[in-house]
Amino acid sequence: MTRMPVPPFSYDDAVKKVRMAEDAWNSRDPDKVALAYTPDTQWRNRSQFINGRDEVRQFLAAKWEAEHEYRLIKEIWAQGDNRIAVRFCYEYRDATGQWFRAYGNENWEFDTGGYMAARHASINDVAIPEAERLFLWDQGPRPAAHPGLSDLGL
Repeated sequence: MTRMPVPPFSYDDAVKKVRMAEDAWNSRDPDKVALAYTPDTQWRNRSQFINGRDEVRQFLAAKWEAEHEYRLIKEIWAQGDNRIAVRFCYEYRDATGQWFRAYGNENWEFDTGGYMAARHASINDVAIPEAERLFLWDQGPRPAAHPGLSDLGL
């Protein structure tokens, strides 16, 4: 099976792949999101190393259990034949009600079927007051008219 678009990526294909990933992550559905990765995918997420689709699913379930009202924006940084570099920000609150904005960069590598085989993420969390939140759409995919990271000055 293939997961379109597939490598080699044009710039437009890469932009589409980034938005597909953003929309999937904003669903907060670990089962759905995990299907975008190869069964033997390898991740580095902050200081955690994750191997395989099952570990991805477990990681995401725990993540979204702890990160309430999660909203994410991804933006393409660069693209090659089977690689895409992304920058992103997401906002969430913890169980105490403290809001955070996480800033990060990801490097993605895809197999020939369009599944992500490797993901390397560097992420920093910054506490913010609720009044500084910028990602205010209803839970789910970001509306098409909502500004992206560059438009928001992030």
